[in-house]
Amino acid sequence: MTLAATVREAAARFGPRVAFVDPDGHTLSYTDLDTSSREVAAGMAAAGVTPGDVVLLGLPSDSAYVIAYAAAAKIGAITAGVNPRLAPPEQAAVAAVAGAALTLTTAAEVEALRRSDAIPALPPDPDRPVALVFTSGTTGAPKGAVFGNRQLAAITRIDGADVWGDPTTPGAQMLAGTQFAHVGFMTKLPWYLRLGTTTHLLARWRARDALACIATHHMSAIGGVAPQIALLLREDLDAYDLRAVKHLIVGGAASPPALVREAKTRFQADYSIRYSSTESGGCGTGTAFDADDDEALFTVGRARGDISIAIRDDTKTLAGGEVGEVWLRSPTAMTGYWQDPDATAHALRDGWLRTGDLGLIDEKGFLRLAGRLTEMFIRGGYNVYPAEVEAVLADHPKVAEVVVVPRPDALMGEQGVAIVVPADPQRPPTLADLRSFLEPTLARYKWPEALRVVAELPLTAMQKIDRRHLAARELDQPDLG
Repeated sequence: MTLAATVREAAARFGPRVAFVDPDGHTLSYTDLDTSSREVAAGMAAAGVTPGDVVLLGLPSDSAYVIAYAAAAKIGAITAGVNPRLAPPEQAAVAAVAGAALTLTTAAEVEALRRSDAIPALPPDPDRPVALVFTSGTTGAPKGAVFGNRQLAAITRIDGADVWGDPTTPGAQMLAGTQFAHVGFMTKLPWYLRLGTTTHLLARWRARDALACIATHHMSAIGGVAPQIALLLREDLDAYDLRAVKHLIVGGAASPPALVREAKTRFQADYSIRYSSTESGGCGTGTAFDADDDEALFTVGRARGDISIAIRDDTKTLAGGEVGEVWLRSPTAMTGYWQDPDATAHALRDGWLRTGDLGLIDEKGFLRLAGRLTEMFIRGGYNVYPAEVEAVLADHPKVAEVVVVPRPDALMGEQGVAIVVPADPQRPPTLADLRSFLEPTLARYKWPEALRVVAELPLTAMQKIDRRHLAARELDQPDLG
């Protein structure tokens, strides 16, 4: 079923049920979503938007965004979202790649498009492009991953909601954890609609506001990215009624073992790590809710649904236990990068998606990540994978958060710098503390040779740790002991 058809069917099934609650309390029902998107679609068509054109949304993550996205789908246009947290030059770069026929930046502009005209008939086409999701841009120019109705349907199936929710029973109360331009919303909207969920929106994600919303609406699951969970854990959780929370579903960035342990204990909830990427449509692997400590703390689980995993180098598939690049074969993967055949040819190979992530398949069949291809650095001729070092240091009692980045070294070529947010700012760890902690577990060449203590780690607009910024900053920093 296409996104446009899903919007219509959800209205027929759930009618006046609230689908979205804006930050100001305004609500959008399933009926209103269908009606409003049809009227806005008529206005888009009248403005000259045709099937295959791009509609660029620079809107906040609220109901107007959802209406515009559904409207574009109803006339066969492709929706591209711009994360409002990007800086103006970054937003301009996204717009340049998108080449939109229509750009909308305010709710008033969406409202002004409403018309009562009939919209052109749109024959069903599972391969029609629907969404254009841009990568975060931390590795260079932004690239737009293209998803059609076929991929959105596969995502809905793998996420476990290939059946419709019960129209007689209120749907789940959810909190939107990411901006709507993120893959977590753009590709998963059909899933939410089929379940009949009520999604609550925040003007800006803040830990206290998120906890208040979760408590007020007795949400049973918290979804988000690992840095958000870390921020939640800095708050006094006892001040909120969180007894309804049973599941934490966390993706977008690595979840250090210490974070998983603390979150499971303090929330008294199961914790599932979800590994995926923008290009995979937000689907990949996951740890089981009832996983033992080895799976839950040190792996990202097994492939979900009908997704396959391979560990490869440039020429062959590697044996179990060998570190290589993670490749995914998935019905949810993008069809390619928007108007970028060279990047598409590099990312997609014979039905497989190259993730750019390093990992291995362990003896139990779980995927263990070892960082990014671009994060690996070479010290004295040996490869060092920061994620491997960080996973151990995250368990140090004096460490709240840690990132390892390289910097040039005249003797060794590169050396590691541990950038640490201390658990107690008055008693931060020393470099000797960290190296002693690593000694029983990791070879000496993997140990950091410098330490920098910071109050917090910078995040990208996609709520991931900004490693590129940290590594670049080390180039301009004085030597550390």
